[in-house]
Amino acid sequence: MDLDWRGVRENYTVFADDAVLALNKPSGISVTGERHDTDLVELALAAGTQLYPVHRIDKVTSGLVLLATDLAAHGPLTRQFNNQTARKTYLAIVAGADLPDRGVLDLPLSVGRKNRVRIAAPREAIQRDGDRWFVAENDLLPAKNYPSRTEFVTVARRGDQALLALHPVTGRRHQIRVQLAWIGHPILGDPLFDRTGTLPRTHLHSWRLGLDAAWLTPPVLDLDATPGPDFWAPLTDDPAEQAELLHTAAQLSKV
Repeated sequence: MDLDWRGVRENYTVFADDAVLALNKPSGISVTGERHDTDLVELALAAGTQLYPVHRIDKVTSGLVLLATDLAAHGPLTRQFNNQTARKTYLAIVAGADLPDRGVLDLPLSVGRKNRVRIAAPREAIQRDGDRWFVAENDLLPAKNYPSRTEFVTVARRGDQALLALHPVTGRRHQIRVQLAWIGHPILGDPLFDRTGTLPRTHLHSWRLGLDAAWLTPPVLDLDATPGPDFWAPLTDDPAEQAELLHTAAQLSKV
């Protein structure tokens, strides 16, 4: 993706002040340090701006990413992610519509061969009890595992696809992507798990973010980033319907 820092600031800024910069990142560019790709931190540094990522989202994921421009703000914000108090909501379009209206993915993760994130158990060990997917403790692999929990609501079903709003309680690498794929509902366009290879992007979007921010009045940072038309493409190209789906997602994810 051919971007320059001035264009990024002009086209993708959601919020900016003297402490932080929030961007609605397009799919296809890294936040920082992903092999040798150009990333947002490098782009900014080349233009004379030092950024301190508060968190990361995957290169293939679009949406909200928060970066500190004041190092003093970085630590208090990052700790909220580490302490699992950051309020995060994602949108995803997945294969398969046979999901409950609400669900919980209580599936620990581990790191396998070639540094690949996986569920910390054999696929056949994943159990479902009503709206909860889990793995019994005696089925966990002997390797180190990381408790990982994602809550979701099903916003809409269209044929054999579904739109989900997801709240990752924990924030493990690739958490949403791996958990959904391993229960048989991969995110459309995901290069790790969608084997069709027919879509130009991964349909996962970092939509909402809430953090405590002591320098603001009131001391809360509540952000949201509207998905672009490319995110909605598998479901609809009608802007009015996109807006209605987003409104439904907002109502359902409040409960």
